[in-house]
Amino acid sequence: TFPAVDHRGLTNSPLGCWLLCCLTAAEQPCSSPLIRRQQHRIVRYVICDRNDNKLVFDTLDKAVLENPNAHPLFHSDRGFQYTSRTFHKKLLDAGMTQSMSRVGRCIDNGPMEVFWGILKRECHYGHTFTSREQLISTIENYIDYYNNRRYQHRLFIRTPMQAHVSAMNRVA
Repeated sequence: TFPAVDHRGLTNSPLGCWLLCCLTAAEQPCSSPLIRRQQHRIVRYVICDRNDNKLVFDTLDKAVLENPNAHPLFHSDRGFQYTSRTFHKKLLDAGMTQSMSRVGRCIDNGPMEVFWGILKRECHYGHTFTSREQLISTIENYIDYYNNRRYQHRLFIRTPMQAHVSAMNRVA
């Protein structure tokens, strides 16, 4: 098993912390956004029809391809996708340290759960989708909005992308 790592020293470092958790619902596409914890920015996401290893592996592979110099702490819940040897090897090959929530301590994955709550509240509840494509388009548009136009109090009234750019400028 993989221990929960003390995040206090790592979450403020340039390496940062990435969080991944899948959202599934009966008869609907599955989504697996990868969030950078410090800026609450969606680094990468994949939407497909099945919650399986491929969904998580594709999300990680695309994030690593787009961020080759990032070697963050990688935190997740204890879902079957994240406990596989293949996934652990992918993290090691990418130079990442794996961390998982402790049993019964979902608060470790809090920022991911916050994102799911916001997404559901702002673009899912009360809406009727007439097709799979409409739902996927709504999620994709919302993630773009969330990253680039949704100001957040916890980010000092900035968007996740503005917070990311600011952090990268401090590191450079």
